[in-house]
Amino acid sequence: MPLSARIFARILACLALAAAAAPAHAQIGAGKVVHVIVPFAAGGVQDILARAISNELGQALGSNVIVENRPGAGGTIGTAMVAKAAPDGTTMILSAASHTINGSLYAKLPYDPIRDFTGMAHIGNASYVLIINAQVPAKNAAEYIRYAKANPGKLNYATAGNGSATHLSMAYFNGLAGIDVVHVPFKATGEAVNEVVVGRAQAVIAANIGAIPYVKDARVKLIGVTSAKRSKFLPEIPAIAESGLPGYEFDSWFGLLGPAGTPKATVDQVNAAMGKLLKDPVILERLAKQGIEPQAMTSDEFNRLLRADVEKMAKVVKASGARVD
Repeated sequence: MPLSARIFARILACLALAAAAAPAHAQIGAGKVVHVIVPFAAGGVQDILARAISNELGQALGSNVIVENRPGAGGTIGTAMVAKAAPDGTTMILSAASHTINGSLYAKLPYDPIRDFTGMAHIGNASYVLIINAQVPAKNAAEYIRYAKANPGKLNYATAGNGSATHLSMAYFNGLAGIDVVHVPFKATGEAVNEVVVGRAQAVIAANIGAIPYVKDARVKLIGVTSAKRSKFLPEIPAIAESGLPGYEFDSWFGLLGPAGTPKATVDQVNAAMGKLLKDPVILERLAKQGIEPQAMTSDEFNRLLRADVEKMAKVVKASGARVD
């Protein structure tokens, strides 16, 4: 064989080997450990959801899925960690609306919420609930607003931290209502709700996942859901928009994001695994108990949602007047 022919044949052989090897390297292999980062403390919305799906997700991927809490700075510490992780599918973040909120809320971020991430799998959506301490003399949003206006600066609201969805949803509410209520940040939704339960804070907006257990708790009152219409999980509770604050609406998506540059084969693998889970009656029952409506999406659809939500939340942040320097 002439020299040029031998060289050409060798090049073809190398290309064939590379093509054969690519799918193995691009996908999450059996036995690998997958770290799902939750950027808030244990007990919050994302933490409970991550742990509700971790075992089955690991089985679907043929890997061991470990949930890790990396709280701090409104979720930006854990999020920055994932942005800088190797784009091989072994490090993901279970994100929610706070991810797209932070792009407008924070004056400076160590990452870009769109350019530095890849939408891998959308999980579902949830509305939030306005919870007040039972000692507050109000039965609905209108009465709460009137009471807050009569007591400017004397009430406070608890959140899962600066930049969290619990923060922005309440700041947006206060801004539209024109009331002066003091913000007291904590590290997790569960901690914030507990402050209202024991009476150290007067109000909190928490996702269905954190509110449902308190429906019959005499220490608090659930006075409004944040979705445009009533939630199917809490049909007896009116929407805030219909019970005192017209035009108010706030809900959240949940999904898995990976670092930018994650191979398409890996993204497709995770997306298919989550799609399989969202047809599993066991998983669907767990989501329902947490007030989450499942919704499978392709990765392209999820990435479009992320871009649209950044624009939507920029308007909400501006209307709320919230800002973190």
